[in-house]
Parts: sequence; C-alpha cells; structure tokens
Amino acid sequence: MVAIDVESAAENLAETASKVGGTALWLDVTADDAVDKISEHLRDHHGGKADILVNNAGITRDKLLANMDDARWDAVLAVNLLAPLRLTEGLVGNGSIGEGGRVIGLSSIAGIAGNRGQTNYATTKAGMIGITQALAPGLAAKGITINAVAPGFIETQMTAAIPLATREVGRRLNSLLQGGQPVDVAEAIAYFASPASNAVTGNVIRVCGQAMIGA
Repeated sequence: MVAIDVESAAENLAETASKVGGTALWLDVTADDAVDKISEHLRDHHGGKADILVNNAGITRDKLLANMDDARWDAVLAVNLLAPLRLTEGLVGNGSIGEGGRVIGLSSIAGIAGNRGQTNYATTKAGMIGITQALAPGLAAKGITINAVAPGFIETQMTAAIPLATREVGRRLNSLLQGGQPVDVAEAIAYFASPASNAVTGNVIRVCGQAMIGA
C-alpha cells in the first residue's frame, strides 16, 4: 500500500502507512511529474505494480457562484478532477496498473444534487462520476474495473469546518439521524477493491443515509 499526500501532511501520512505495513510518498498529485514519481516509487518498493488506485484527494474552496474567482475554480478542478484523470490514464498507460486492477474514485452527493456555495466542488464531483462511466468500457477491455463512491455528510476534518447548525441539519436529514463516519466510506471502497465486485464497473455507490446533502 502506498499512501500519498502533500509534504505538510508528512507526519500523519507516515503514521498511517506504517499502521498498514505500507509506504508513504510525499507528493502533490497535481504536479506534472506525479505519474512518473508514483511509478518510480512502485518500482522501488512494490515490484512496479499497483492492484488498486483510490483517487481520494479532495479540497474545497467555497463561495457563492457570483463571488467565486478563477483561483477557486482552478484549485478545486486541479486536485479533485484533473489529477484523478491524469493519474488513472497515466498509471494504466505505463502498465503500473494492469489486468485485474481496480480504480476507485471519490465523488460526492454534492456531485449528484449540488450544494449551495460549492459550485466548483460539485462540478468536480459530478465529473468524477462522468470519468467513471466514460473510462469504464476502455478499462474493461484491459481487465480493469472503475467505480466511484459518493459520500453524503461525513464527519471528517474537512466537514468540521462547516458551521455547527449546518452540520446538525446534515445529521437530521439522514434517515439514520447521524452523520456518516469515514469508515462507512472506507467499507464501500473496500467492496469495490474486493473480489465481491468482480462483475461491477462504471457504477456509483451512495453512502448518504438517503440524504441528498453532500460534503
């Protein structure tokens, strides 16, 4: 397992990788040489191959659409949408991910239902669904599946920055009357990574407790 994040997250990244017996790679996934650096790391530490790619890097730069400047658009598009597309195409193209491989992307309920003040974020998460469906036939021909997980309101470090009242609304709109936990999303990802999903590609699982509110 290779855990990838920016250098500012180095301590947490190393700790996480160590817990699961993996390696850590400090990398900006938007960098032009990201595919090359990941491929080199795989060759040096993991025999040159990856069985599973989870595209879960994500940021928010929220503003009402009328006040959203180009910088907010560019940053969110680069991390949330363009990087996953480049990494997927690059790692498949150079053989780092081959037959039997799994590609799993993180979308969001915001990408399905939208979210006020998150037009840029919602656009990228809708785009993740589009990428999943568009790439599925070509990857299937190579023996690779691609699927996506669309979380609703999940109690994370990122959503902790949302105003308390908004978070409480997210919990109460959930049929289970709670915010989701990161492990709930992880279990959906694990399903797509497991043999149980051998016949599944181009699909999206919603992890939202029936609530059409995304985060």
